[in-house]
Amino acid sequence: MLRVHRRRLSELQSITLEEQGECIVAKYLVTGAAGFIGRSITAELLKRGESVRGVDNFVTGKRSNLVGLEKMEFIEGDLADQSVCERVCQGVEVIFHEAALASVPRSVVDPVATNTACVDASLYLLNAARLAGVRRVVYAGSSSAYGDTPTLPKHEGMLPNPISPYAAAKMAAELYMGAFARVYGIETVTLRYFNVFGPYQDPTSQYSGVMAVFCRKLLAGEQPTIYGDGEQSRDFTYIDNVVHANLLAAGAPAEKVSGKVMNAATGNRVTLNYTFKELAQIIGYKGEPAYAAPRAGDIRDSLADISRAKELLGYSPIVDFAEGLRRTVDWYRNSSNT
Repeated sequence: MLRVHRRRLSELQSITLEEQGECIVAKYLVTGAAGFIGRSITAELLKRGESVRGVDNFVTGKRSNLVGLEKMEFIEGDLADQSVCERVCQGVEVIFHEAALASVPRSVVDPVATNTACVDASLYLLNAARLAGVRRVVYAGSSSAYGDTPTLPKHEGMLPNPISPYAAAKMAAELYMGAFARVYGIETVTLRYFNVFGPYQDPTSQYSGVMAVFCRKLLAGEQPTIYGDGEQSRDFTYIDNVVHANLLAAGAPAEKVSGKVMNAATGNRVTLNYTFKELAQIIGYKGEPAYAAPRAGDIRDSLADISRAKELLGYSPIVDFAEGLRRTVDWYRNSSNT
């Protein structure tokens, strides 16, 4: 008999995989469900009335992110453990694989941990999905796969050129996605994310994304640091656009998307200096940023060609950069995370 585990957060915090026994049948599995992007996908699925199972090991995910997701069946476990993967894949139709150690600087410090979380865990998950009869895996790829080539915009036909352990690990898992689609027939779709930002992004870690750090610092009246001259550019993509792309990828016809790689971004770029000025104006910060030497593994410029996602998914950004900034600042203003 399959058992349902939907508990209040105070109870849910103590649930481990061993304590849960068998899992209920859920249509969707979200890995990294207590993280920034995983939490956002889960919330939208639940809003639509879908049955969702989430898994997280809380290495980077936060228990506080589970507030509001009480209708989700949640399992605490590490995907680098094959038995966890086997358990969470039971009865699932579609997986959104968001779990990772998503940080270039962190991967430079500890490349082995990044490989374990991004490559080993992804392979175990894919194999468990295959054996469990999962229909589709939508994978959170990374624009870091393109490396620091000067060609802009970045398109999926370019030769990958990862320049950090994180980028190499994400690329390796992406290749496994394509291989499993070809060899085993499991439908896989890779979305290469470009600098995602928005509510629930952790601003407190030394490895936090630049937008989250900027918001935390400026709201506290503290001076932020820009690594490099600030003229490096990014295709900053508000979280709602990435959630939108994932849901489209989950529902697109297999003959169009299985085994394919697509950029998930806006097709526009801004510099870090411009981003700082826009945030400072919204928040009312009057100071200037500090500048430091560029960090190892960081790329200079990033801009996505999103024409393939438009063609295969019908994807277009639904929230622009300026509106995304406003929504993000509003959330951090009202959040205890800052």
